[in-house]
Amino acid sequence: MVSRLLTTTLDAGCQHGRTLFAEIQALGYVGAFSYLARFLSPWRQPPPLKLTPGFAEATPQKVTPRPPAARQISPQVAAALLSKFRTDLTPQQEEIVDAFKQQCPDFAVMRKLVLGFRSVLRLGKLVGLHSWLEQAQNSGIHAITRFVRTLKQDLGAVEAAVTEPWSNGPVEGHVNRLKTIKRQMYGRAGVELLRARLLPEAFVVPQVLHQS
Repeated sequence: MVSRLLTTTLDAGCQHGRTLFAEIQALGYVGAFSYLARFLSPWRQPPPLKLTPGFAEATPQKVTPRPPAARQISPQVAAALLSKFRTDLTPQQEEIVDAFKQQCPDFAVMRKLVLGFRSVLRLGKLVGLHSWLEQAQNSGIHAITRFVRTLKQDLGAVEAAVTEPWSNGPVEGHVNRLKTIKRQMYGRAGVELLRARLLPEAFVVPQVLHQS
């Protein structure tokens, strides 16, 4: 019944789905539009191409692949690449660094200054430090010149950090350990247990004996 109604309506020139649906509803169709769409889907397929005798099938053309889309590099990754020596870079990182140098001349200047500052900290020579400060001040890059101004505000401490073998790394490590222990005990224990965990045993035992 549906097939006969569709054939009659299609022969009359109706090709639009909703219009066809309205036409066959007027002719007595009571089904849903989704059923009509499934019924019409094989009819919508294009007919296969028929080749006449003696006609050679066209050779498919070779499609040239498009170049991959440019990768967006985050500021954090770009900043990390500033301080890595060429020998420590992976092949992919070398390509990124070379692309940055080509597209952004300031990146090359910043990378040279950052690596130079690392060398100053390793060699521990004040002559190299003052020479680097002068080069960085004349670079014209706002972030670098601001960093130089910050160093000059406490230049004595910076010179000591370059020349002296001492470091505040152990102190910072102990501070981080103490903060971690303190955060672990929030709402779980009192000051006495915190003192027992933080202070050496030689300072805790006399106090415990005195309380007993």
